[in-house]
Amino acid sequence: MDASGDAATEDWGPFGRPLFEDPSARALRRVGVLDVGSNSVRMVVFDGAARSPAYFFNEKVMAGLGAGLAETGRLNPDGKRRALSAIKRFQLLAESMGIAPLTAVATAAVREAEDGPAFREELERETGLRLWVIDGEEEARLSAQGVLLGWPGAYGLVCDIGGSSMELAELRDGRVGKRISTKLGPQRLKTIKGGKKGVKAHIAAEVSELAQAMGSQKDRLFLVGGSWRALARIDMDRRNYPLAVLHEYRMSRKSVLATVNYIQETDIEELRLRCGLSESRMALVPLASLVLKQLVRQLKPHDIAISSYGIREGMLYEQMPQRLRDRDPLIEACRFAEAKDARIPGFGSRLYDFVLPLFSGRNAPPHRLVKAACLLHDVSWRAHPDYRHEVCFDEATRANLGGMTHPERVFLGVALLHRYKNSRENSRFDPLFKLIDEDFLKQAEVLGKAMRFGAMLTASEDEKMGKFKYFPKKQRLEVRLAPGTRDLFGEVAEARLNALGSALRATEIAVSWR
Repeated sequence: MDASGDAATEDWGPFGRPLFEDPSARALRRVGVLDVGSNSVRMVVFDGAARSPAYFFNEKVMAGLGAGLAETGRLNPDGKRRALSAIKRFQLLAESMGIAPLTAVATAAVREAEDGPAFREELERETGLRLWVIDGEEEARLSAQGVLLGWPGAYGLVCDIGGSSMELAELRDGRVGKRISTKLGPQRLKTIKGGKKGVKAHIAAEVSELAQAMGSQKDRLFLVGGSWRALARIDMDRRNYPLAVLHEYRMSRKSVLATVNYIQETDIEELRLRCGLSESRMALVPLASLVLKQLVRQLKPHDIAISSYGIREGMLYEQMPQRLRDRDPLIEACRFAEAKDARIPGFGSRLYDFVLPLFSGRNAPPHRLVKAACLLHDVSWRAHPDYRHEVCFDEATRANLGGMTHPERVFLGVALLHRYKNSRENSRFDPLFKLIDEDFLKQAEVLGKAMRFGAMLTASEDEKMGKFKYFPKKQRLEVRLAPGTRDLFGEVAEARLNALGSALRATEIAVSWR
């Protein structure tokens, strides 16, 4: 079989052969994207595993190009100066990284301003950079594709809010469907007459038209954009939520409505400082919150999820071949991390085969999480041994890994914590452990301790290290090890096996060699 991954061999199991060394994937290893929006100008450079890239560089300037656009019809003069200055800097950085020219897009402010074409010409004249101005439906499509980068097969409605506009796009079966662009950006809402009452009436009328145009939307509402992320940060603060990761943060309709009221009733400056938000971003949040309130009231989504992936990630997704799009972003990222950082790259797959029989029951964790943990089990070995378990947990729960819910992040973190430490008592991570139920927590511990034992057998040259059998009703754990592991099974390995048996509540442990 070639490296394209079109037909996975049995050796690679259900996840297929890694694609990050394939030429079409390597071409996406480092890609620079420039997003010129109504509020901000941002450059992102993606690097690493193409299907789930890391952010090699990520910087923004809140230029405010669209400030005052609704009244003047022109780009903000100070915003143009700041945007041009930022883009010149970004272009020089791109050249120094060897990734010029940047892929550059502009959205609502530049496409609607009467001096938008002149700004584009000035930008090209001074930097050599060509700016691709996209219409509202294309902006909605790219934002939805950004969501697909993190959630293959996602379904629901993507809502991307900027300064001057708000776009919606349907997702069904991993594809973008109906799309619409509106003028519900908070900068534009500032110009609505009639005070707060007039703004609320205008939003209600606009959202009512949106609901009619898009039809029934009872699935997930994905929120994309800085104002939504700021609102989610406030929701976390209100709930005292312990995991400060915005991507895949979930909110209920009830929670959103409570947070909108919280924003209206709380001192804005106090809230801004407590949540670490910029003044320019916080200034837009109260108006954005009123839009979200109407959206959840009229669309009645099943739940609401924050996506840190949007138009920039959608531009990367646009360049992917379909076979790469179809891959699991979590597994591809973990494979890349193992190949780059593990002491014995490739051992993760052997470890996965070894521990998998312990997770064959109906309530077993998803095998992709078991696979991810095995691939990551040795990538943090450079950390000090006394803190390695903490480093593993932090990296698993905070890393830029797509395709995971917050409970799944904690599961992965706990498994890797127990890869290096037998006990988690009196841990500073105790509040995060509460994000998963007791059974899921126990399974993570079992996985970690199974990996902790399996890591003792890395020197075995046998293709298969052995096989576990666990009989819950008999409380019996059996492990039949490969001949090449006999001399590796010392007293430390035996102690680790006993710790695994204890986590499984096994009263009998039997070891044999085939």
